[in-house]
This record gives sequence, C-alpha cells and structure tokens, in this order.
Amino acid sequence: MGEFGPWHLLIVAAVFVVLFGAKRLPDAARSLGRSARIMKTELKSMHDDEPTVSPAVPVAGPLVGPEVAPVVAPEAAATESLHVS
Repeated sequence: MGEFGPWHLLIVAAVFVVLFGAKRLPDAARSLGRSARIMKTELKSMHDDEPTVSPAVPVAGPLVGPEVAPVVAPEAAATESLHVS
C-alpha cells in the first residue's frame, strides 16, 4: 500500500501536465536546470576563493623579514666582542 508503482508515477505526471500544460513543462525543466547549473558554479567559485590555512604556516605571516637584524644570544655576543681586534 505504501509503495509507488508505475501507475502512481503516471498519474502524478498526468496531473502535472493538466495543471501546468504541456508547453510550460519543458520551459520549467530548462529553467530549473539553469538554476542548478548557476548554483553549482557559484558554490565552486566560493570554495575556490576560500584561503587554505595549513597548520605549519603562521597566519600572521613571517616573523623575520629582510629588514630585521638577526638576534644574537647574549653569551655569543660576549664571546664575539672578545675576539674583535
């Protein structure tokens, strides 16, 4: 009783044809297909625009740039000053 057979689908198709007309059904299906295609491309472009963040790359950017002097440990700085002639 709860199963849909071929007769049920045929009756539903006939109701759609009577309600909407045979001429408007292909136009409605075409419009639905275009809408689905547009939605698919927009979702894909939204997915492509998202930045990917990997755990190894810092979010704020590099911590040392070319304008920053290297950091020297205090004990290394003391031994370097002794060797300067």
